[in-house]
Amino acid sequence: MRHSSARRRPLPGAVLGLLVFLASALAVPSPAAATPAHPAAAVSPAAGAASAAAPVAAGADCGTDNAAKGRPATASSTENAGTPAGAAVDGDPGTRWSSAFADPQWLQVDLGAVRQVCRVVLAWETAYGSSYQIQVSDDGSSWRTLYGTTSGKGGTETIPVTGSGRYLRLNGQARGTGWGYSLWELQVGTSDVPPVQGGGDLGPNVLVFDPSTPGIQATVDRVFKQQESNQFGSERYALLFKPGTYGGNLNVQLGFYTSIAGLGLRPDDTTVNGDVTVDAGWFNGNATQNFWRSAENLALNPVNGTDRWAVAQAAPFRRMHVKGGLDLSPAGYGWASGGYIADSRIDGSVGNYSQQQWYTRDSAIGGFTNGVWNQVFSGVQGAPAQSFPDPPYTTLDTTPISREKPFLYLDGADYKVFVPAKRTDARGVSWDGTPQGESRPLSHFYVVKPGATAATVNAALAQGLDLLFTPGVYHLDRPIAVTRPDTVVLGLGLATLVPDNGVTAVQVGDVDGVRLAGLLVDAGPVRSSVLVQVGPDGAKGNHATDPTTLQDVFVRVGGAGAGATTTGIVVNSNNVIVDHTWIWRADHGTGVGWDVNPADYGLVVRGADVLGTGLFVEHFKKYDVEWSGERGRTVFFQNEKAYDAPDQASIQNGSTLGYAAYKVDDNVTVHEGWGLGSYCYFNVDPTIRMDHGFEAPTRAGVRFHDLLVVSLGGKGQYNHVIDGTGAATSGTSTTPSTVVAYP
Repeated sequence: MRHSSARRRPLPGAVLGLLVFLASALAVPSPAAATPAHPAAAVSPAAGAASAAAPVAAGADCGTDNAAKGRPATASSTENAGTPAGAAVDGDPGTRWSSAFADPQWLQVDLGAVRQVCRVVLAWETAYGSSYQIQVSDDGSSWRTLYGTTSGKGGTETIPVTGSGRYLRLNGQARGTGWGYSLWELQVGTSDVPPVQGGGDLGPNVLVFDPSTPGIQATVDRVFKQQESNQFGSERYALLFKPGTYGGNLNVQLGFYTSIAGLGLRPDDTTVNGDVTVDAGWFNGNATQNFWRSAENLALNPVNGTDRWAVAQAAPFRRMHVKGGLDLSPAGYGWASGGYIADSRIDGSVGNYSQQQWYTRDSAIGGFTNGVWNQVFSGVQGAPAQSFPDPPYTTLDTTPISREKPFLYLDGADYKVFVPAKRTDARGVSWDGTPQGESRPLSHFYVVKPGATAATVNAALAQGLDLLFTPGVYHLDRPIAVTRPDTVVLGLGLATLVPDNGVTAVQVGDVDGVRLAGLLVDAGPVRSSVLVQVGPDGAKGNHATDPTTLQDVFVRVGGAGAGATTTGIVVNSNNVIVDHTWIWRADHGTGVGWDVNPADYGLVVRGADVLGTGLFVEHFKKYDVEWSGERGRTVFFQNEKAYDAPDQASIQNGSTLGYAAYKVDDNVTVHEGWGLGSYCYFNVDPTIRMDHGFEAPTRAGVRFHDLLVVSLGGKGQYNHVIDGTGAATSGTSTTPSTVVAYP
């Protein structure tokens, strides 16, 4: 994927987008016209504010018995004495419950104990509900909504759900006829998955140190030796340092799938008198494949005054305090193609050197030197002034909306997860003064360890637990279904999800405030339609006050083995923040080839008011990013087109030469982007030409700032930068063609 023939050439790789709702994968079909309603609350009063999410597959563990049969039932009303509530759960298809001719109405059944509910069947009489929710409760008072629709059609509706409770309620909001609500039968399927316990130890691949731990240097050296060149291995590690001061000129070198983090509430709670180092000796001084590692929540006193962080994609540097300088290139200033810094303070200067592109967000730096093609800053104190393209600095004074990544920390002897608050027009670090956000005890998390099944993970979510994935590789036979508002799903040590049998890895409902963070999703050999999906098709909820965030969520198709998907990540919900993602169709490793690791689209955004801060998306066969939602914004985008296109015809897009790297659909009226770059390196057929790297409707509300395209060593060319604007690339000089403002 990376090369060394061009001195300043990016050799990326990108991670693939995930999340899809596979109706075809359901064990039983869902109602054809069921459209989930916008959830208003995770727990609603008995009157039932709608809190809906997309239905998910009822897995093989969903039992065939009817848990509601013969159980006590009550209702808000009955039409007459011949249509009591109990008639809907008596197992007799000839008797029915019918309500008064008014809205709203409800029917509930006591299952006798808390049960894991996986399916609900509604056998309607002629009178049916067109708008209703399926809700559960542990006490018959506080209700959680598992499913909702505003377009019910009656008949027999079989609805896969995920949730737990002793009581289940059909909460009718609008009738489909002039009569009441009338059910022949309400059936409830339950799962045999046992209750899941929160908390516990952090598993075998988390190494925890304190200042008195003997042999720290030897331990971290042993991990590095194993992981230094282990680019596509299955080993995963998190190195966690308790609050305190670590001396002895400690040098923690980070290899693949290794994360280091402090366990304080603030970076300065954990100080390393030494270095956290990423270099490129394993690859002859070429840092363009230094992926999949991270450093978070530490203070460093570098031994020689400057720390080295020579990384490429998927290697975040978050919430760090470097009491000195930071070099982003390998020793000898060789090739580098990264990278991302957020919520960090670097007291000295950041030396960019050979980094072809870099994004720094909401930080404070003592200075910034050098720049190759595309260096972007938003909300950074000390950032260089706007000057693109020479030097190639794009500088925004603030970041429009941001919320930092959740992190594990120690409160005394107790592990907790801190969930930072949203910031608007942010500038500088978030951890000066009192941290803003909330703490959740580890007992509120299912600590997922290697060997856990998707059924158990979903059962934990249904119980109201958050998820903490420990380092490891997890195979999924069904999607992880996140349907509860403000759920946290946090991975340590690049925890990796592999969807088997063509399923989606993660599905998020159209709900407020979900946090997905620190995960690598690796496409399986059976083609998935989507790897990660946020919101069902047609999602309409407004989540402006509490947006869902994806942070350090990486996607990979191929490289570790043959993988296939149609789309990496789909964002259907509104107000989502995608903060640092690498979505990569692999160009090297195993299982790589035009027809071996097929993937058409990297990131597809259909929701409105979606913000991307740090999008790295590479090598997809069609559009790497396609955006149809209104009022979308992107701050920093890095792309390479698929190297391995066999010929011009293989990428032909109607009458257009090639698919743009970043496409804004023709119907969009408002969109804006800052600091976007696309590179081509068609090494199979160097004669391939692209009409443009970027494509968007020409109207006043669609604006771009600081765009570039580059032909790497003349292997293919661009005719324009965006639409018909911008000079063509030419020759073998690897010189960018730029557009400062469009239109």
